[in-house]
Amino acid sequence: MPLALIPDIHRATHQIGLHIAQCPGLAITQGEAHILVYLHDHGPATVGEVHSALSHKRSTLTSLLNRLDERRFAVRELHPGNRKTFLIRLTPSGKKAAAKVRSWLQRYEQKALAGLNGEQVESLRKILARFDASAVHAML
Repeated sequence: MPLALIPDIHRATHQIGLHIAQCPGLAITQGEAHILVYLHDHGPATVGEVHSALSHKRSTLTSLLNRLDERRFAVRELHPGNRKTFLIRLTPSGKKAAAKVRSWLQRYEQKALAGLNGEQVESLRKILARFDASAVHAML
């Protein structure tokens, strides 16, 4: 019996990465793009919040944050309320890059979802949420 959805999800994820790579004037990876968009939409966040939102391995997240820091798109600062925690925030150039890639992805998503109604989109969101690691572990 072939897999029901994973090959389709894999292809869709790959296509999103290829689309990000084509963003004019902005050479970033898919991982970097998702962090930029997350910070754009949510504002400064702790490393733990970014980890929870995007589910990167800690070592991968550290590497991505290092690259964003090297490019001066984001900085890590000590959290003012907890000196054991870092707060990640976008720099002015990071805000521009984040807005650009977010707009690029938003247009892509709108085209991909064209013709679907709200109920269909919500059903898709629920199906994809089941693939979240916490949901999968809860079913085991």
